Amino acid sequence: MTQEFRTEKDSMGEFQVPTEAKYGASTARAVDNFPISNLRFSRSFIKALGEIKKACAEVNFKNKLLEKKVADSIINASQQVVNGEHDTDFVVDIFQTGSGTSTNMNANEIISKIASESLNEAIHPNDHVNMSQSSNDVIPTATNIAAVTDIVENLIPSIENLISSFEFKAKKWEKVYKNGRTHLMDATPVSLGQEFNGYAALLTERLQDIKASLPNASKLAIGGTAVGTGINAPDNFGSDVSKEISKSLGIKFTEVENHFTRQGSREEIVHLSGCLKAYAVSIFKIANDIRWMGSGPVSGLNELKIPALQPGSSIMPGKVNPVIPEMMMQVCAQVIGNDHTITFSSSQGNFELNTMLPVMAHSLLESIELLTSGTAVFDQKLICQLEANTEKLEENIQKNSILVTALVPVLGYDKAAEVAKEAMSQNKTIKEVLIEKNLISNEQIDEILNIEKLI
Repeated sequence: MTQEFRTEKDSMGEFQVPTEAKYGASTARAVDNFPISNLRFSRSFIKALGEIKKACAEVNFKNKLLEKKVADSIINASQQVVNGEHDTDFVVDIFQTGSGTSTNMNANEIISKIASESLNEAIHPNDHVNMSQSSNDVIPTATNIAAVTDIVENLIPSIENLISSFEFKAKKWEKVYKNGRTHLMDATPVSLGQEFNGYAALLTERLQDIKASLPNASKLAIGGTAVGTGINAPDNFGSDVSKEISKSLGIKFTEVENHFTRQGSREEIVHLSGCLKAYAVSIFKIANDIRWMGSGPVSGLNELKIPALQPGSSIMPGKVNPVIPEMMMQVCAQVIGNDHTITFSSSQGNFELNTMLPVMAHSLLESIELLTSGTAVFDQKLICQLEANTEKLEENIQKNSILVTALVPVLGYDKAAEVAKEAMSQNKTIKEVLIEKNLISNEQIDEILNIEKLI
């Protein structure tokens, strides 16, 4: 023992623990065993662990398994964890034992030490704090609570704000006309408002998908203990704990009907992650469209004026890049990658336990956090400040030879194609070619090629 360490004991014997640390020997062993990365569980996951330990102590007291003073000391210590007062003591790497036992014991030891100090008597991390629980039901429960809470409180409002911004722009630009594009080539006209209304509708669909995945993700594993049978837990423990958590967070959680679907399998998380991935795919398409429409300004499309937020080059003065679309596209790439990790990890459930729980939890919560902050920045720094280059849009639409499509019912496909080819080869408008060839009257041309009627 040195001045910087104290000696603690667990079921395997003595181990040195940093003097100021709130955790004990089991956690210190895990730190020693898993020096893998700088990745740790997020604030929302730690908060969820605190909520679980608090609720379990309350239910254990109601079942006369804990004395009131012991239960109260655990509840108060757990609330400190919920409040984020001991985040620096959650030191275990994400890449650890597949059940997340090390992180569960990290929480148990922190809470037991705080409770012991406040009560001035020994509160055991396993016998008291972990009573009626197992890492095998606590870690899946914490994952689901953290994910659902983060989505309800943060991601959904962020997406709703972005949808509102798209709808505002759609209304503002409902009579701003532009060339449509298919295969990256000119197509018949659309309005900029129609495009942005389409973006709003696309994200609304994805938001509905995410919301629809929440009821199943809100069914918790707690009460299943070691293998899903509920050994060492009192009757209705999972249901009672779920009610306590619901009351504390203001979000409805329930005990899952069959615990084997939450401990040996994690497909409710796969489904939720899939909905996040689909949202990422949708917003990637939108960000890329805007990036293209803002390209140039000389040799690109130059249809949208993307906000100039920072210098775009260390060597080319005056260059401005579409930094926010590029940020959003990278976020989406990470979320899509996280979904692959989650899907593969869930496939590795063996019998009564999936042993890739920590990396699944980390990947899911990272996706939610990235999409939440990325969406908010995308909204505030891009969509809200985006402007249309109306002069360029009008110029492009007048030169669009594909307007000849509207003449097919009058001229026929082959004659309309000839007009289009001549307009392109001679850099003329469709109207100019029609007048030169005297194919139809001026009045008919203006009537047929009225942009508003083509959209």
